Amino acid sequence: MTTIRFFAAARAAVGIDELDVTATVLDDALRAVPASDAARWSTLQERCSYLVDGVSTRDRSTPLDGVELVDVMPPFAGG
Repeated sequence: MTTIRFFAAARAAVGIDELDVTATVLDDALRAVPASDAARWSTLQERCSYLVDGVSTRDRSTPLDGVELVDVMPPFAGG
């Protein structure tokens, strides 16, 4: 099981701070998120970067086998 944590605009789009999912690749995990604003979440995913057990990626085909934590990092203003 992988925990996905949402920050800033991602948290606002999905309506929760974190979610536990079972998925083999990052894209499947992101598709499993029950977003409160599905249209915003769908658009935002393309602009986010992801920390997969602390390693930054934008590749949504990243395997999640053995991964404990994914942080969803939307673009931040000013830095």
